[in-house]
Amino acid sequence: MTETMPSIKTALPGPKSAELLKLYNQYVAQGVSHSTNLFAAEAQGALIKDVDGNVFLDFATGIGVATVGHCPPEVVDAISAQAGKFIHTSSNIVMYESYARVCEKLAKIAPVPDAKCMLVNSGAEAVENAVKIARKFTGRPGVVTLEGAFHGRTIFALGMTSKVKPYKFGFGPFPGDQYKIPCPNLYRKDVEMPDDDYAVYCAQVFEDMLETSLSPDMIACVVIEPVQGEGGMIPIPKAYLKKMREICTKHGIVMVIDEIQSGIARTGTMYAAEQLDVQPDLMTSAKALAGGLPLSAVIGRKEIMDASHVGGIGGTYSGNPVACASAVAVLDYVEKNDLCGKAAKLGDYLRGRVLKMMDTHECIGNVRGMGAMLGVEFVKDRGTKEPNKEIIGKITAAALQEGVIFLSAGTLGNVIRFLPAVTMNDEQAKFGMDVFEKAVKAACGCK
Repeated sequence: MTETMPSIKTALPGPKSAELLKLYNQYVAQGVSHSTNLFAAEAQGALIKDVDGNVFLDFATGIGVATVGHCPPEVVDAISAQAGKFIHTSSNIVMYESYARVCEKLAKIAPVPDAKCMLVNSGAEAVENAVKIARKFTGRPGVVTLEGAFHGRTIFALGMTSKVKPYKFGFGPFPGDQYKIPCPNLYRKDVEMPDDDYAVYCAQVFEDMLETSLSPDMIACVVIEPVQGEGGMIPIPKAYLKKMREICTKHGIVMVIDEIQSGIARTGTMYAAEQLDVQPDLMTSAKALAGGLPLSAVIGRKEIMDASHVGGIGGTYSGNPVACASAVAVLDYVEKNDLCGKAAKLGDYLRGRVLKMMDTHECIGNVRGMGAMLGVEFVKDRGTKEPNKEIIGKITAAALQEGVIFLSAGTLGNVIRFLPAVTMNDEQAKFGMDVFEKAVKAACGCK
């Protein structure tokens, strides 16, 4: 690609995308969703070019995957070099260096002492393996997650997930020994108290449950996203995590921090947990880890990770060598180019633009998140905070016509999330926010 900015040349979808859409609809199961009717031809940095030559600025990055941008040359070179040597042996049969190197790097950068790792393919698979490991270590069955959580779409992870439609509807029953506790959503707290007090109050609800409806010896682990992504980009307060850490330590419960969307430089640090002063027992990492190839990891304290018997964790494709080579290159690229710093700077700019918009756009109720992982919540009334779900599709559709791709989120369906490549340059970021502001103004009728 030679383009550096968005450029729309055809009606959307263009004729080639429209023709491919017919093929897609004929042969692809209708349950596989797509938020645009575009078909990609190329992608580079923060841009995607479709098959009709239209170029889009990407604020979605494949649901937070292309954090380092699309196709960084160093990553592409690593993928090509490995693919030319061997593509698969199964690490369960013949091992290879890149698997060990990825685990070494993750163990050293994760906020977990004396860590070990294991690799799998997807975020959901990492979550389920974390649960398996926690159960093996504790000898307990129960799994606790937060209201609003999203942990994947395999059947056990789906049970841990909150949003019914479209994710859970019609797919039950789900496995037992799963429990939900309140999420400290500061914007929508239902009691009048200071934020930190409310956060501790939400954690105390869990401790109270351990003395009434649950028992500590029933619970293997608590799984928490430091920023709920699909749930609406809700950051979890430090005070809550501190109290939950105390509860887990007291009762021998494994604390799992799910950094599948928030990890790998997205929030301004390699992992969000670093900013939240919480030391997990286990962590999950995926999405941005391998720059777009399927790879995920469970990282945790050695004594917990080693609880499983040999052969108890892993899988045929787990830690594929091409994906591992890509991940090594991604982690090196993040460090060499200070992408954590870039994410923090980009996030400050995006947040600042939205905060300024709130002066004149009453439909914006809240902007929140960490680094370049932000959510904008839309309401019909700032006083009642009634969700404005209807406006979301109007905003994303209008922005797409101008060449910018945004994603929706939130259990109430009224949030737009920003997950741009942290390598996005200043000109591109300004263009994207100018388009966003124009789309919001048109959708909500603000002056």
